[in-house]
Amino acid sequence: MPLVLDPAAQDLLFREARTANTFTDEPVTDEQVQAIYDLVKYGPTAFNQTPLRVTLVRSPEARERLVRHMAEGNQPKTAAAPLVAILSADNEFHEELPALFPAFPQAKDLFFSERPAREGAAALNAALQAAYFIIGVRAAGLAAGPMTGVDLEGVRKEFLDDDHTPLMVVNIGKPGEDAWYPRSPRLAYDEVVTTV
Repeated sequence: MPLVLDPAAQDLLFREARTANTFTDEPVTDEQVQAIYDLVKYGPTAFNQTPLRVTLVRSPEARERLVRHMAEGNQPKTAAAPLVAILSADNEFHEELPALFPAFPQAKDLFFSERPAREGAAALNAALQAAYFIIGVRAAGLAAGPMTGVDLEGVRKEFLDDDHTPLMVVNIGKPGEDAWYPRSPRLAYDEVVTTV
């Protein structure tokens, strides 16, 4: 076996996992979200910068405000999901670097003193963490519905501040009836991998 991960776990995390479009009404608990975070926080980021921030949208009032910013086709999904998370990049992540990367605390000022450098690093590394977050949702036996069909600037103004850049909205829960679209094709190994 070239992979050491149990085949059932491979299916749960990858082969059988899909982007859910409908969910049951079973709640997603804070304990589940904490377990997801406690698993995925170990994903790699440059200088251990960990810029991902997660805003859980739980109240009906906040959900209504968020739904207004979703693309029309995504509004019903977001309105009905048991839990919705806004994933964003913290552009001031460098303030935590002395604690998060004690082997080289000077990285804060040496590499990230300028806002444009921080924004680029935060976007890339938070996106990497967002992918881990989605896999963590799957590891919890839940389904994720990540979406970028959203007015991200509107979401930033409504829920965040100028130091946070929203990346996506993720619906989370147990998949409901007709949750999946047909599986789309994927590129073959030879179409993606080259050796030099």
